[in-house]
Parts: sequence; structure tokens; C-alpha cells
Amino acid sequence: MGENKSELGLLVYIIPFLAIVPVMHSQGWDSSESAILIVAVPFVTFPVILVAGQIYNGHETWKDKLKEGGILALGALGTSLMAAIWLVYDYFDSLPDFADQNSIAHWLEWVSFDLLQSDYTLTSSKNILGVGVWVDSLTLMLLFVATFLCFLICWFSLGYMNTDPINEDRNHRFYAEFVLFAMGMFGMVLADNFLWLFIFWEVMGLCSYLLIGFYFWKESAAYAAKKAFLTTRVGDVFLMIGLLILYDIYGSLEFSVIFEDPSINGTVDSDKLFWALLMLFVGAVGKSAQFPLHVWLPDAMEGPTPVSALIHAATMVTAGVFLVVRCSPLFEYSETALNLVTIVGMITAIFAASVALVQNDIKKIVAYSTCSQLGYMFFAAGVGAYHVAMFHLFTHAFFKALLFLGSGSVIHAFKDEQDIRNMGGIRKKLPYTYALMLIGTLALTGFPFLSGFYSKDAIIEFAYLRGSSLGNYAASIGIFTAFLTSIYSWRLFFKTFHGSYNNKNIPINETHESPFVMLAPLLLLAIGAVFSGYLFKETFIGHHSTDFWQASVFFLDEIKHDPIPIWFLFLTPTLVVISIPIAYYYFIYNTKILDDFKKTNLPLYYFLLNKWYIDELYEKLFVFPAKKIGSFFWKQGDLGFIDRFGPDGISKLIKKLSNKAGLFQTGFIYDYAFAMLIGLSVLLTYLILN
Repeated sequence: MGENKSELGLLVYIIPFLAIVPVMHSQGWDSSESAILIVAVPFVTFPVILVAGQIYNGHETWKDKLKEGGILALGALGTSLMAAIWLVYDYFDSLPDFADQNSIAHWLEWVSFDLLQSDYTLTSSKNILGVGVWVDSLTLMLLFVATFLCFLICWFSLGYMNTDPINEDRNHRFYAEFVLFAMGMFGMVLADNFLWLFIFWEVMGLCSYLLIGFYFWKESAAYAAKKAFLTTRVGDVFLMIGLLILYDIYGSLEFSVIFEDPSINGTVDSDKLFWALLMLFVGAVGKSAQFPLHVWLPDAMEGPTPVSALIHAATMVTAGVFLVVRCSPLFEYSETALNLVTIVGMITAIFAASVALVQNDIKKIVAYSTCSQLGYMFFAAGVGAYHVAMFHLFTHAFFKALLFLGSGSVIHAFKDEQDIRNMGGIRKKLPYTYALMLIGTLALTGFPFLSGFYSKDAIIEFAYLRGSSLGNYAASIGIFTAFLTSIYSWRLFFKTFHGSYNNKNIPINETHESPFVMLAPLLLLAIGAVFSGYLFKETFIGHHSTDFWQASVFFLDEIKHDPIPIWFLFLTPTLVVISIPIAYYYFIYNTKILDDFKKTNLPLYYFLLNKWYIDELYEKLFVFPAKKIGSFFWKQGDLGFIDRFGPDGISKLIKKLSNKAGLFQTGFIYDYAFAMLIGLSVLLTYLILN
């Protein structure tokens, strides 16, 4: 990694971008009309960075002043952030009464034509691909999270990506794909129908493939990118099936049609609705890396650290939670579907937490924590606490982005080293990163009065208040998972910053603190990790939270706010607090105990280290048979039949005939004269006989 090159001073170049929204406001533009900027500016910036990077690659101004397109990307995302803030402020300022929040602002209405009916008559012209925004509390909360985090992550990238020699003359591709990814996020959140939600989600899927495989010359990165792309395509198939069933039920994919009366006065076929919800949920499972379609997410850490933060903390993997909550008016009419959501969330939470206990890659540990926290969000939605699921999504975004970018700062100091066994003893060398990672760790574990404490405990409490056996199981799993989360989080923290220095390749004096351009976004995220839970608890999950969520989240039954036993309230925080000295003792003070335990329980250790052998199971059940089938069709079908009797067969036949014909080309006149004589004799014979 190189030295700080005053990237912070270059932020002045984004001022023209940030001036766009104030100018539009002064000209009398409406915030909903200007919402198109949130998607349009990144979309336009994408080809600009890509083309300019190809033309000016290596040019001094392009490289040093514009950071290979990083400044343009940051300016575009800053514009989206300001437009989002304007929309949020204007919406809540102008609508103090939340009784009817849902509103649609249409940008374009296009592809209008007549449709042929079964009786061969034409219907009246219909607009079937209208592009618009669906504005409600759910949209605006997630939109702010997405725009804010994308801006900060891009800001961090100016220091992380542009000081790494390995990325020389390639960063224009990174920033172009980054803004296109962000465009997909923003479009998905703002979409006013399921079709455009799906389309924008696919844009994110494409960009995640490109960004995970950014270091394409590394076999592991290329493999991880393909794995992520193919696994999420499984979710796509089910999602499309679900959308087709929804269209069959409601005759539309517009939110305004489907959510206006989800039961259509009680006439909706419950079985058909269940299958639609099941397909949608499986799609969300694939996209959000839930068990058993989680296998792509840890491997996605092969991409640059900002990409990891973008995928995990923003809306890429949390979009599945968003989809389930958005469809709450439908899920409320299918208890079976909700129970399935709860069960999958429970399994994912405990699975990911258990695997994270023994991982050694700093980013993979944080990645598995994302899987686990997403499990919390899903089973919160499954028990009907949709608002609590979104509250945890909100707080999780801050501390998870903080942990990923903090890990990036550590990797930056260790010159791309990611194994925590090769770290340790650097808290004095990286004091700011140490303090910021400490805040992120405390928030993730649910330490009292930090953001994770308010949202995670709320999930456990609402699961308990459901009063069902499944709810009690979910609450128990949540408590145990919280303890495991605290253990593996402190393991990462202590082994990274405490104990003795263990890196034999890099002298400790060569490690250094990250530049301010990288630390500034972490500081802003740390503020969110500390205060977001306390400041927004009452708004999102308080007694009057239905006033906030009323039009965007549907509750068939009234939300319970019954008293909870004192012992239950203190159980999870107590386990979280006592886990700190336990982790320090076993991971720093007396490591021999764990070493001995590992030696005597090797099957358990390897079971967790190999991620419950799910990847190996997939290899045997799906990958190996697919390769065998592919090999069969290649050898027997392609080579054995198509090539043999097609292009290759025809060419061989022509070649063979040509060789035979060549035998008659001797070059001797008497041979040609003899052939002419034979031909003339045959012709005369034919004429005489006929």
C-alpha cells in the first residue's frame, strides 16, 4: 500500500455534483420529481467513468486528481444521497399524518400497445412497463441507508483502492461497476412494482459478479464470482416463478394493485398464494444467502474490501428481508409461509454463528456474522415483527459497514494479510482503527445501550411475545446465537489487536494507521453504530411505531407490547457482557485450553471449519453430477454426434472425396485422353440404346 496522497483535499471536486439538488430545489422542483436523480445520476456516470478510463488511463490528471474515476463516482453517489435526504425530509415534513402514506411518482410511461385477447379482439392500449417510484416509510428508510452507505464506502475506497499498486490502471473499472451496483440498489428500493424490483435486483447480481471477480487473475476470485452468480441464479428462477403466480392471482405486478386488497375480499386461493409466497421466499433465501443457499456469501470476500462492505452492509443481501417485509400484506394471510421464514432464519442464525467461531480470515468472520444477523431479521419477520426486522436491518447497516471497513484498514496496515493468526499486538500502532473496531464489535454483540443492543434484543423479545412454541424456539436460538456472536466477535478483535505480534513477513514497525480519508467514513459509521438504536427505537418499534409503518408494513393482528419478565430482559445482555472476559481468557491469556480442546474434539472442529460440509455436499449432489452430465453431452452429443455428422463430418467427407478425385489428376496427357475416350464411348452407347 502506498502513502496518503492528500485524497481528502480532492473532495472539493465533488462540490459541483452536490450543488445539483440545491439548484433544483431553488428552481421549484418537487422532491418526488427529482427522485429520478437517485437512479439516473449513477446510471449516467457508469459509462462516463468506463469510457474516460479507457481513453485517459495512466494520464496524470485522471490518476492523481480524479482518482481513476473515484471522484466522479463519489460525486454521483453524493448527488443520490442529497436527493434521497431531500425526498425523506420533504415526505415526512409534508405528511405529518401517516394514515395514508403510499404514493407513486411516475417518471416514464412507455411501451404502450394493444394486447390481443383469446377471442382475437384487441384490448385498449395499456402501459405495461411504466417506470415510477413507490414512496412510503419502508422505501425511504432503506433508501437512506443505501445512499448513505454507498457514499461512505466509495469515500473509503479513495484511500483503499488508489494506494494499492495491484490496482494500477484498473480502478476505473472498479468505480464504474460500483456506481452501476449502487444504481441497481437504489432502483430496487424505489421500484413501484415487482417487475422492476426484479430487474434492478438482477443489475446488482451482475455487478456483484464483476466486483467479486475484480482480481480476475486470481483463480479463487474467479471461482467465487462464478459461484455467487450461479447460486443467486437459483434464487432468480424461484423468484420469477413466484412473480408469475402473483400475476396469475392479481392480474398485475403493481404494488398499488396487489397491496390494495391482498385477499381480494377473501376470494384468493390460499394454496396458490402459499406457493407464490414460497417461491418469493426461496428467491429471497438465494439472494440474501440464507441456509442452505448461503454458500456464495463467504467466498464473495475474494473481492476488494469495499465490495464486501457494499454487498453485506448496504442492500444487496438485506434486499431479501426487504422483499419479505414489503410482501407483509401477503405473508400475513399465510401462517405456513411465515413459519417457514422463521425456521430458515433460526437455522441460518445458529449455523453461521457456529461456523464463525473457528474461521481465521478476518473478512470471512465478519461475513458469517452477516449471515447470522440476516437470520435474526428473517425469523423476526417470520414471527410477524416486520418492523423489528427492519429496525435491525437499519442498525446492522452501520456497525457491519464499520466492521468491514475497519477490517479493510487492518488489511491495509498488514499489506493485504487477512489471517488473524498472523496479526496481534497492534492496538498501539493502529489506535484509531482499534477504537473504531471496538465500537463496531460492541454494537454487533449487542452490548448494552449501543445500536445492536436495542434491535437484537427487540427481536428476541418479540419472538418470546408471540406466545407460540415456534416463537419460544426462535427466542432461545436468538439468545444462544447472541452469546456465540459475542464469542467469535471478541475472538476476532482480541487476536487482531491484542496479544503478541505474530506476523513473520511484515515487521511491526512497517504497520501504520490508515490515512484520514479512510478513517473519516469509519468515524461517521461509528456514530451511527452508537446512537442509531437509541435515537430510532421509539420511532421504529415503540408503542406508536404503527403511526410510522402503518401504510408500508401490514399487521393482520395488533402488535403485542405485553410486559416481559425481568430475568428474560437481562439474560441476553448478561451473556454478552460475561463473554468478554471469557473470550479474552481463552483466546489471549490461556490459549492452551482451547488447543487441547481442539485436539480432543477434532471431528467437531473440522465440522465447523468446513462449514458443516455443506459445500462438499453440494459438490456431490449437484456440481459433480452436473459435470458428468455436461461431459456426457459434450463427448457423446457434441463431439460424438453433432461434430461427427455435422461440420467435422462434412469437412472430412469433402476432404476424402477430394483426395479420391485427386487420383484422376495424374498430369499425363494419355491418361486424360483415355478418360475422354471412355466418356465418349459411354455417351455413344447411351445414345444408341435410347
